Amino acid sequence: MITIREVKTKSDLRKFARFPVRLYKNCPLYVPSFYSDELNIMNPDKNFSLPSCEVRCFLAEKNGKVVGRVAGIIQKRRNELSGKKNIRFSRFDFIDDAEVAEKLLAAVAAFGKERGMDTIHGPWGFNDQDREGMLVEGFDKRATYATNYNYPYYEKHVRALGFEPESEWVEYNFTIPDKVDERIKTISEYVQKKLELTEIADTAPMKKLIPVYGHRALEMVNEAYASLDEYVPLEGKEMDNVLDQFATIINPRYFSLLVDKNDEIIGMGVIIPSIADALVKGRGRMTLPTIVRLLRSIAKPRELEMALVAVRPDYQKKGVNALIMARISRHIIEDGVRRVESNPELVTNLAVQTQWTNFEREIIKRRKTFSKKID
Repeated sequence: MITIREVKTKSDLRKFARFPVRLYKNCPLYVPSFYSDELNIMNPDKNFSLPSCEVRCFLAEKNGKVVGRVAGIIQKRRNELSGKKNIRFSRFDFIDDAEVAEKLLAAVAAFGKERGMDTIHGPWGFNDQDREGMLVEGFDKRATYATNYNYPYYEKHVRALGFEPESEWVEYNFTIPDKVDERIKTISEYVQKKLELTEIADTAPMKKLIPVYGHRALEMVNEAYASLDEYVPLEGKEMDNVLDQFATIINPRYFSLLVDKNDEIIGMGVIIPSIADALVKGRGRMTLPTIVRLLRSIAKPRELEMALVAVRPDYQKKGVNALIMARISRHIIEDGVRRVESNPELVTNLAVQTQWTNFEREIIKRRKTFSKKID
């Protein structure tokens, strides 16, 4: 007998937060989220997306043991922008049991129907800084800090319930060359001179750059990403939270911020040190050993993850991305970084897909979201 229970107490929240760590305890490819983030999913003082969202969390139990979890999120801001009535499912983890999957998603659908929604889809998070998409290829590759890992049976059970594919992403592994490609170097120098651009990342430490350029940079990202599937623009305290994380985790050698002659931001590239090893060893908990490992990973990274490359729409297709990547690539090569992996990139985002034509790479993962009308 499978029972579904809404998360109401602190004890329930702890079970909700720890369930995936138990589910994947013998899987070396799984990278946990920060335990504190999961624990505070419904805390408005910690989760700054809540003003624009409604959320309920559910646990599935069998014989008194937790066997699955899911969060239902109504992203009101996104629904207003799109004119749709969608409810998202997120934090969807479960044992290999069709009934568990069915009842968890039914609980989210019932929540959505109660609030007047007509479609359930996911996995989507609160916003685009959250983990999203279900892994459908690349089960032999470890997850990144920003992405979910899931077992192959997830897709099978979701499709059996009548969900259809929606959005799709690919993830790349990049070959690191021995030296910067002269073509990219030449193009970047030409673009910088022609467009009269200045690289701000070289001018000051991150903690000084963020107060001056931080909010404007994220507003530019909102503009650049506005047309992407289900994109939710960052606002208010969400921006502050992202900037706080940037100040902590960004190594300025793998960062680019471009402004025009009027000091307006037109492009940004963020590649972050991989902290996956630290999270795995600490099981998502911020213990002292975890903090030490995190600091080492940031200061002297062996692996990097591409967080974002954004160019203001009126500067796209002008070679700005080559200028961004030329700076970062030079430092990657100089520092002897062994591996660079992209985070998910929408297959429909042709602007991003075409910017990698000068880089040797291979697709190593693919993920999708799925949707279904609510009965």
